[in-house]
Amino acid sequence: MSREGPCKGSVVSKVPAACLIGWPAAHSRSPLIHRYWLRTLGIEGGYVIEAVPPDDLRDFVLRLSLRGFVGANVTLPHKEGVLALSTPDARARAIGAANTLWFANGELRSTNTDVEGFVNNLDASAPGWDKGKEALVLGAGGSSRAVVFGLLERGIGRVHLANRTVARAEALAKEFGPRVNPIAWSAVADVLPRARLLVNTTSLGMHGQPALEIDVTRLPQDAVVADLVYVPLVTPLLAAATARGLKTADGLGMLLHQAVRGFELWFGKRPEVTAELRALVEADLTKS
Repeated sequence: MSREGPCKGSVVSKVPAACLIGWPAAHSRSPLIHRYWLRTLGIEGGYVIEAVPPDDLRDFVLRLSLRGFVGANVTLPHKEGVLALSTPDARARAIGAANTLWFANGELRSTNTDVEGFVNNLDASAPGWDKGKEALVLGAGGSSRAVVFGLLERGIGRVHLANRTVARAEALAKEFGPRVNPIAWSAVADVLPRARLLVNTTSLGMHGQPALEIDVTRLPQDAVVADLVYVPLVTPLLAAATARGLKTADGLGMLLHQAVRGFELWFGKRPEVTAELRALVEADLTKS
């Protein structure tokens, strides 16, 4: 293969290639992940970044196959826009956003693999996390929707949803039903002692953002703490949970696990999230 993938707007070789659609998108680690799997599985294929302005999204997606792509990942700000340009599955419809596109019988379909990325990362990092009856989710944005969907699908009986603007939590709870309990941010401390799982879906604790002020000592001793932030790799929340002796699941693990299904849909083989792959991405995240 003489190059790593198709050029925007052109029909290229029959070597299967996927892309990441975003605006901006240069910061993504998806090429690193998928090219690693292509290499280690011995698949001749490609994966490239396509920076697509919002005004160009419709044309780009509708001509995805003509551009030489067998599918795509979708990141901000296009996760909602691609729903109307594809046939979404139940997950993508329920979450209201898609992050993966692929072709099936000539039809462009979409799904949201953040759900399995979140759940499978927890399974790998903290087996038995789903034995608890109550979970506490912080934040009510797009990532929170995928997390809540995954928790309900897995059978968690009660999901407490806290957001600075409680109206957003109430709106999301209304969509997902009575098992989701919207609460004010000020009520978080009262719920912590009952939560067997705490999930941060906000940007708090991310590099350059304010810290997440949560007292993890109020959690049960067998609680699990998950943070979707992966820059830094160990957030203050995860550091505090580890110091307490709690099991944790980090944002990098979710990033890696959410990529698995898309790769399988595009290239026909199911890849594995290995220690080698994680080390590769960790090194890229921490390099100066």
